[in-house]
Amino acid sequence: MKYDFDKIVPRRHTGSYKWDSIPEDALPLWVADMDFEVAPAIEKALADRVAHGVFGYTQIDDSYYDAVISWYNRRHQWTIDRRWMLYTSGVVPAISCGIKALTLPGENVLVQTPVYNCFFSSIRNQGCQIVESPLVRKDDSYVIDWEDFERKCADEKTTVFLLCNPHNPGGRVWTREELAKMGAICAKHHVFVISDEIHCELVMPGYKFTPFAAVNEDNLRNSVTLSSPSKSFNTAGLQIANIICKDDEIRRRIDRVINIFEVCDVNPFGPVALKAAYNESEDWLDELNEYIWGNYQLLKGTFAQQLPSLRVTRLEGTYLAWVDISSLGMTSDEVTKKLLKEGHVFVSSGTLYGKEAGEGFIRINLACPRSVLKEGLNRIVKTLR
Repeated sequence: MKYDFDKIVPRRHTGSYKWDSIPEDALPLWVADMDFEVAPAIEKALADRVAHGVFGYTQIDDSYYDAVISWYNRRHQWTIDRRWMLYTSGVVPAISCGIKALTLPGENVLVQTPVYNCFFSSIRNQGCQIVESPLVRKDDSYVIDWEDFERKCADEKTTVFLLCNPHNPGGRVWTREELAKMGAICAKHHVFVISDEIHCELVMPGYKFTPFAAVNEDNLRNSVTLSSPSKSFNTAGLQIANIICKDDEIRRRIDRVINIFEVCDVNPFGPVALKAAYNESEDWLDELNEYIWGNYQLLKGTFAQQLPSLRVTRLEGTYLAWVDISSLGMTSDEVTKKLLKEGHVFVSSGTLYGKEAGEGFIRINLACPRSVLKEGLNRIVKTLR
């Protein structure tokens, strides 16, 4: 490989939420934050910006929009009009702004559980009701219960469907056919789609990501897409994200909420990193995905040999392994507490992603040097075996 993902970068005592918010003797395999150095082009672009020495208010210029448009056209065969784009400080603020702009308190927002935990807080913060359409386990993956999904969409109180594409923590990269069917059902019942696509570049061999809005014109008109380079290029702390929406009125409403809640300004470094990522770091991303796939194979092999009762969900996208631990006869919370207390390794309890749909699972972050993952897996095996 051209890039060294095996390199250990010490992160203790750097203000790292991932490392410094847990006990000193624990290995963190939890929050979706990578332990790899960023691509060299990003590091250089940021160093050049720091060398300028002045960090005032930031204006987004043409080169920023050009980078996003070129990336999506080249990487995902989706042509975006600059007029469709709004920028903000992160995908979670974008989710909240979308929900606030498109719903009234008391209305239903539909989600497919188990799902990213911040979906729940963003919905509750608007005073809306969370309606779950649980995904169905099939072999080592998940499928959609289409009958249940349409029934929930048909409820007159359901006004928004919050989609996770690719799906966190289930690891699905939704197919074009699945996205088209979701879109058709939502359009039929006048349900608007907010598609969180923050993990869209983290796709494993043999799978292809499709933006929800790129499937067809109906999906494009009835949705808003949320994206950021933060997960795929490890720049979450630089706080930059994009909201892509063709409908002028919907976009105006979201823009109004962005300004009301003062998340309309970004720092000087986020746009610089985005441009360096999208314009100069595609080969780094390709190697990253290969490395994550190798880490996933290590986890699968280790559990198959040492803890065969644990079932590892097929990883199509993201760098997050979703593991069925129900055979242990313990709750997800009990397992995560035991792993932290006895094994000194911190993973995420499945109940964070839906109390019922996530029970019996843990989520493990694979985005770390292989030696770190090996040590974490050894600790898990020793504790649970």
